[in-house]
Amino acid sequence: MPQVTTQSRTVSTHGTTLTLSWAEATHTGRRREVNQDAVLATYPLFVVADGMGGHIGGEIASTSTVERLQAVVAAGAVSPKTIEKALAKAVKDIASHPEATDDGTGTTVTGVFLDTSGDEATWVTLNIGDSRVYLVRDGAIVQITTDHSVVQELIASGKLSPEEAENHPYGNVITRAVGPSDGVTPDYVRLDVVDGDRFVVCSDGLTKELTDYGIQHFLAENADPAAAVSAMLEAALENGGRDNITIIVLDVAGSSPAAD
Repeated sequence: MPQVTTQSRTVSTHGTTLTLSWAEATHTGRRREVNQDAVLATYPLFVVADGMGGHIGGEIASTSTVERLQAVVAAGAVSPKTIEKALAKAVKDIASHPEATDDGTGTTVTGVFLDTSGDEATWVTLNIGDSRVYLVRDGAIVQITTDHSVVQELIASGKLSPEEAENHPYGNVITRAVGPSDGVTPDYVRLDVVDGDRFVVCSDGLTKELTDYGIQHFLAENADPAAAVSAMLEAALENGGRDNITIIVLDVAGSSPAAD
């Protein structure tokens, strides 16, 4: 098991002070030889990428995407525009890599960032693929992102129930990815900043093994982000660990007036 630690940062913006705490972990799982997931958890951007394609093609795709997004964070200007420019560069990286030329090579990219550029601070989720962002607010868990997958399209059209989808043979087939043959414009959802919110960003290696309510249970049992990440990772491995597993837990603590 990886060692998981909680990091924190205090952010003063728009007359309020926010304390953000987060932890992340990634694990190969019990059945895969290579971890094709990659993770970025550096304020203000928290992202999971789940690669696919060949033995190492997916690892190249996810790593290239996270590295390009890391550069955006380092430049200090995270926005939909800078994210999309970074993803376009990642597509070129993937396409030019000699070991990532398979048409099926690509990666999901899913996450959340704190946007302080407007009149008030807001969270913005981004998504391409079937990794997910969950929000726990007022005791309820909600999946904020919508999967780009064959199964989700069947559910949306009424041809498949959520229960039937759990073991569908096309459960791993996604309809959008960051890769040579796909566009790089994520779906975005903007959310208010609310005291007490908890975000979970994860690859489908977690959601294959834990239900939404299972995720909520471990969050409720573990107030510390690192403890919550470790508990969910351990449970996912015990339930089979059929895929690579990557988890970020991000807590929003307090929204008090900032000191002058």
